[in-house]
Amino acid sequence: MSSGDGVQTSTVMTSEEVVQITRETNYGTWRFQKGWNPLHIVDAEGCYITDATGKKYLDFSSQLMCMNLGHKNAAVVTSIARQAEELAYAMPGYATTSRAELSKLLLEVLPGGLNRFFFTTSGTDANEAAFKIARMYTGKSKVIARYRSYHGSTAGSIAATGDPRRWAMEPRGKGPGMIFAPEVNCYKCPIKHTYPECGVACADYLEHMIRNESDVAAVLVEPIVGTNGVLVPPAEYMPRLRRICDETGVLLIADEVMTGWGRTGEWFAMNHWGVTPDILTTAKGITSAYVPLGLCATSEKIGDFFQDHYFSHGHTYEAHPMTLGPAVATIQEMKRLRLVERARELEPFVAEKLQALKVKHRSVGEVRGKGLFWAVDLVKNQTTREPFNTYADKVSGKPMLVDQIAAKTLADGVIVQAWVSHFVIAPPLIVEKEEIERGIAVLDKWLHLADDLAGQ
Repeated sequence: MSSGDGVQTSTVMTSEEVVQITRETNYGTWRFQKGWNPLHIVDAEGCYITDATGKKYLDFSSQLMCMNLGHKNAAVVTSIARQAEELAYAMPGYATTSRAELSKLLLEVLPGGLNRFFFTTSGTDANEAAFKIARMYTGKSKVIARYRSYHGSTAGSIAATGDPRRWAMEPRGKGPGMIFAPEVNCYKCPIKHTYPECGVACADYLEHMIRNESDVAAVLVEPIVGTNGVLVPPAEYMPRLRRICDETGVLLIADEVMTGWGRTGEWFAMNHWGVTPDILTTAKGITSAYVPLGLCATSEKIGDFFQDHYFSHGHTYEAHPMTLGPAVATIQEMKRLRLVERARELEPFVAEKLQALKVKHRSVGEVRGKGLFWAVDLVKNQTTREPFNTYADKVSGKPMLVDQIAAKTLADGVIVQAWVSHFVIAPPLIVEKEEIERGIAVLDKWLHLADDLAGQ
């Protein structure tokens, strides 16, 4: 609608209308559509979001583990307006100031040796670029990914995803050349070994696959598995995987979409083990999710290859100025606020509080994590480690116990991400200790719902 002077004004809708229109015209992702009743969010600041009734919620998982700076960081908000005024768009073939500024900053914060960049609009796109680059560079086609992984939702990235979100795409959507290896999960080993007696057999398994498969271009890993349980590998796993890839001539791709940008107490999680991948993909925290940006960073060796070989990739929104300017502001704010160090410093505090949940609740099988990236794993029995729900339950529509508990915490003003049989605890990196205590206390309050079913 327009006012009398011709200025366009927005239509005033009630909150009920906003939810109804959203529900009736939009797809709710990764869910059955029946019963979807999205919360109407109207504002957010710091570690909190506000719904249409004025109720505030502690954002205890940084939305989708991406709002590392929290909401409404003034410097990033200002950078968005400034970039729009200076240069809202330029096709990828041009150089822009924001592109050069961000590239210069990336050389400072990325693992050493990663100095060729392809900018995308999401982590999914960054992984698609990584697959193409690996295949073009090696002349080989297969990518070894792992079960209990998530790498995106487009054709190639969902084919590389190990969890059941891939199933709906099969058989045609599986994609050529994607094969799967066991994940690292010392709590419940998929190949039924026990650490450390196993000698990190899951890495040996990957080596066996490489040596017995032909045409392997790359191994793809989340350094710390994200949505699927915040699975932290043993200290020797990643260095051994680096050695295996070097010895077999296979590229190592690290998907740091979720683990990057200070989340685990390092700029990038691979730094925990002193390992540099050949290709690193990231997104989410690169702009604290204020605008959509992804990055595929490669080694200089890979970059040099394309000096004399055709780089067969690109898209309209590649290196979009509106995404790059805010990324510069985000990195500067992370440095100013010492958020990488802050995540590292808060780790013992979070660990202590979550370990107390395990002692108190018989339904908590394990808590695990690094920095401000943690999982609380629920089990029917602490000895057998049997989960309350499985991945097959998720895609079949069976009610999830973790979803029921998350609904209770939501009613109490705490938003926590739940997936199959665990919770992901990943508050903004600006979180205060009092807010951590509050979020964990609310989860503690409702874990009796799982305790009541444990052992049955």
